[in-house]
Amino acid sequence: MTAPHVLDLFAGPGGWSQGLHALGLREVGIEVDRFVCATRVAAGHTTIRADAAAYPTAPLRGKVSGLIASPPCQTYSAAGLRAGNTDLPLCHQAADDLARGSDTRAELRPACADPRSLLAVEPLRYALDLRPDWIALEEVPAVLPLFEHTARLLAGVGYSTWAGVLNAADFGLAQTRRRAFLIASRTRPALPPEPTHADGGTAADLFGDGLPAWRTMLDVLGCPPGVVITRGNHTTGGSRFPTTGPSWAITGRARSWMLKVGNRPSATRRRLDQPAPTLLFGKALNDVSWIDSDGTPVRRLTVEEAAILQGFPATYPWAGSRTKQFQQIGNAVPPPLAAAVLRSLAPAVLEVAA
Repeated sequence: MTAPHVLDLFAGPGGWSQGLHALGLREVGIEVDRFVCATRVAAGHTTIRADAAAYPTAPLRGKVSGLIASPPCQTYSAAGLRAGNTDLPLCHQAADDLARGSDTRAELRPACADPRSLLAVEPLRYALDLRPDWIALEEVPAVLPLFEHTARLLAGVGYSTWAGVLNAADFGLAQTRRRAFLIASRTRPALPPEPTHADGGTAADLFGDGLPAWRTMLDVLGCPPGVVITRGNHTTGGSRFPTTGPSWAITGRARSWMLKVGNRPSATRRRLDQPAPTLLFGKALNDVSWIDSDGTPVRRLTVEEAAILQGFPATYPWAGSRTKQFQQIGNAVPPPLAAAVLRSLAPAVLEVAA
């Protein structure tokens, strides 16, 4: 293969790719899921369909300047069974063994409650074998202890590192999505990105102009597409106007819509004039829906709305069934957050294009 410069492991549908494009860069992504690969190809992202955990690193030596990875998170996610939390000690052991030059993944995998848990260690295997100039990793917050461990191991071979949790709403996404990140660089200090937004905004002072408030679902979606009933009940009567029409057709009822994520009484609800909660589309796919302020169901969230709330264009070419499309969206790194993290590594990232 030709020199990839930037390698994206478990590449997903293109969240990191879109973030790189915002900086004028491209990458080669390794992804095993055929529907995800189809989405990437349709979106114009260079892709190798392969299992990153089985892919050899030797052919890539000397060709990778930047390494990106978002290992599958289902085993650690609050939306799943969290078997990965039980497996974290085995992941720590695998990381220590790799740092000592011993690959014990095959021996440790049968002991895992979920064999996918060890995928969170794969980025370290690539990093130690390829020694890229910079690294950017993303996972659910439960993986932060492993990222902190990985950061210490990378520091031991010459990297400046930072590991912590970032809220995507602080970087312009209309969603309060929290994710763990590890940033590492061999050429400059690794620092977290500076927020571009704040909860409620911040006032200007002697040190700057302040930050705008978090973006809301209303900011990015307008009134959700559908039909607004201005009088009458839900089934008969009343005057109907499209919510995509001019402002005089957007009624108070539509503006009172809330997004509900989950089917339990304690399910998260957010008003249209707030950011969305973290979008989870596993088994709860059909439980992400719009409701009235009184809790009456209106309709399910659409693929286009979910894509926009995750920071993708509404026309992004998702492949596969409706379920597969929602899963891809929910698992993707939001492009605005990806771009912010990559900018924090500049000029190391930008030197890849030189």
